[in-house]
Amino acid sequence: MSGKSGQPTINDVARLAEVSKKTVSRVINRSPLLNEETRERVEKVIRDLGYVPNPQARALALRRNFLVGLIHDNPNAQMVLNMQHGILEALSGTDFEMIVRPVDRTSPMMLQDVRTFLERQRLFGVVILPPISENDALADLCEELNCRYVRIGSAELDDADHMVASNDREVVREATEHLIHQGHKLIGLVEGPDGFRSAQERRLGFEDALKSAGLPLPRSLIARGNYTFETGVTAANRLFDLSPRPTAIFASNDEMAAGVVFAARERGIIVPDDLSIIGFDDTPIAAHIWPPLTTVRWPIVSMARAAARKLVGDIVGGESAEPQPSVLPSMLVKRSSVAPPPS
Repeated sequence: MSGKSGQPTINDVARLAEVSKKTVSRVINRSPLLNEETRERVEKVIRDLGYVPNPQARALALRRNFLVGLIHDNPNAQMVLNMQHGILEALSGTDFEMIVRPVDRTSPMMLQDVRTFLERQRLFGVVILPPISENDALADLCEELNCRYVRIGSAELDDADHMVASNDREVVREATEHLIHQGHKLIGLVEGPDGFRSAQERRLGFEDALKSAGLPLPRSLIARGNYTFETGVTAANRLFDLSPRPTAIFASNDEMAAGVVFAARERGIIVPDDLSIIGFDDTPIAAHIWPPLTTVRWPIVSMARAAARKLVGDIVGGESAEPQPSVLPSMLVKRSSVAPPPS
């Protein structure tokens, strides 16, 4: 007998499948505590009736809401949007929804604010973006509250179940070697903000390439930015004031690389004839500026998608859920912003 709305209920499924409501609930929530024959019989009744499980009821059974949180403190809006895109792709067609929570990593109340957020929302799990993903105390808090979590970063931060990382150091070394192979010997670095593991890993890769090639890296060739266009402009102007100025620059993200291109144009420096530039991320800006930017394609969407699937895969896919990678490699994308240095 259907409910008041005319839609089939869990009671209808249980009666026709000749099982208890608890067994139906276990099938819906993909519990391993069932034999295959019972599972198939209940699933057939669910399909035949067109029964749609109530998300609120499932949430009660799991003692969690069907919410996946995205926690971040990142000045790069495009990066955050791409992460959201990947998570939403992973959650598409499921009962799960995403909720976004920005935090202030410099606040002494950050951990308490996150605790309040997790307790109030009763989240099923969270994806934590860099740089706060590098905070071990935040991971410990999730463990304490029995909230699933996955940390995204530019290096391996945790065990495989709780992490999706990229190979920033390795790929930035490759990008810098590309400049060296073109003949550049005076190469500037626009590094990312202090306290970001991504900035640290990318600088290390840059240093690795120069050291291997026997090239110097005086402090004057390093300018710090904040992953924003404006700080890229400021950093570029500092490097352009040097004499001799660098013939190539690696910028730790595309926003800052675009700022370098802008600053060069203002000074009449032609890219790539007078100056070669490489960025990092491969956001849309990289292909849309002129000349198109050689950059590192950081698999942001794929990383976010893998992180979300790590969180909910066993609920959505049961035992058949595909294992998700813990490291996703970046790749160098060669475009028109790199050429040999002026003779």
